[in-house]
Amino acid sequence: MTLHSCSQQIGFRVDLNDVARGDGFLFVRDGIGVAGRGVAHRSTSLDVAAELRSIAVAEGSFSPRAIGAIPFDPGGSGTFVIPELTVVKSASGETNVVAVSSDPARAREILASAIVDLGAATASPRPRAATFDVGPITNVDIYLSAVAAARDAVRRGDITKAVIARDISISSDAPIDVHAVLLRLRASFGSSYRYSFEGLVGASPELLVEVEGLTVRSNPLAGTTARTGDPSTDHALAEALLASDKNQIEHRVVVDMVHDTLLPFCSYLDWEPEPSVVAVANVQHLGTKVEGRLTSAMPVTDLARLLCPTPALGGHPRAEAIELISRVEGMNRGLYGGGIGWCDGHGNGTFAVTIRCAEFSPDRRSARLFAGGGIVADSEPHAELAETQAKFQAMLSAIVRP
Repeated sequence: MTLHSCSQQIGFRVDLNDVARGDGFLFVRDGIGVAGRGVAHRSTSLDVAAELRSIAVAEGSFSPRAIGAIPFDPGGSGTFVIPELTVVKSASGETNVVAVSSDPARAREILASAIVDLGAATASPRPRAATFDVGPITNVDIYLSAVAAARDAVRRGDITKAVIARDISISSDAPIDVHAVLLRLRASFGSSYRYSFEGLVGASPELLVEVEGLTVRSNPLAGTTARTGDPSTDHALAEALLASDKNQIEHRVVVDMVHDTLLPFCSYLDWEPEPSVVAVANVQHLGTKVEGRLTSAMPVTDLARLLCPTPALGGHPRAEAIELISRVEGMNRGLYGGGIGWCDGHGNGTFAVTIRCAEFSPDRRSARLFAGGGIVADSEPHAELAETQAKFQAMLSAIVRP
């Protein structure tokens, strides 16, 4: 089956959250990104770049894009969607609307209808008064035991680091409005990578990998402390984070893995000599920017698969850490801890680490939330439990707030 696409650049303002609404696709940061509706084609990370290149693109049209997710388990191919309708907002300020269909006439119809719909006002979600119940899915004692097991493995020298996570559930007496959740995430986490993909919704502060031509970038984060809202207290917490041997060790493991994974494909690769503090609404992280030049064009999806999961979500050495996680953690992570983002047929794209997220049930009456932390020799189980509580707040507040 041959797919056909056509596009049009528009001059009026469009909010990508209002394009995706509660049942579409979204990947956006600071207003720049991709939103889509409908499914023209499903693919995997192994095939999607080639399938995008095979689309018959109308002369002068904008290249189609796909949105998808790669799972936590190494080697997983993930799921990707080429939407029937995609709206792309670029850093240059351009907004392009792209339609894709197996029928070129149908693609033109989708595009014409979308231009009219996008120009109309979108109704804001109405506030709802709902009742929520929140509780652990995996028993907290299992989590604490898993943290202790990972810490002891580090102390024995079996591994350098492992990330232990846990999950909780939130249920409602009424369907949860995902569109409203996305708008709340925009208000609190506008500079994070916000995403919505087939029930998986979140706001990740961490860039897994980005490819733009031959330029490749990453911004690994590891090491966490709280934010209180008080500037002096938060400054003191940030200084303590930078001075913490535990957090510096945890962070360096992640940076080294990202560097070692990307370097064989690069003519050069630079990184910041010292980490800086990356603050989001509820927590602060150590972060290091990495940037290089690829020796030849390589699809961003290939690099994302090689990096997933980074030690920020798995551990080091990878195989030993993941074996320990699967043995002691007591849950199936699925897409949590993998990568989520967009790609085009030229290999360009942006992927974030799939964290600070919720996995909504099909009826939208419940969601599964995830949070974890890196465990090293100095980790203390109850302190790690408190860190996960802070990380859960990003999604909990977006879901519960009316």
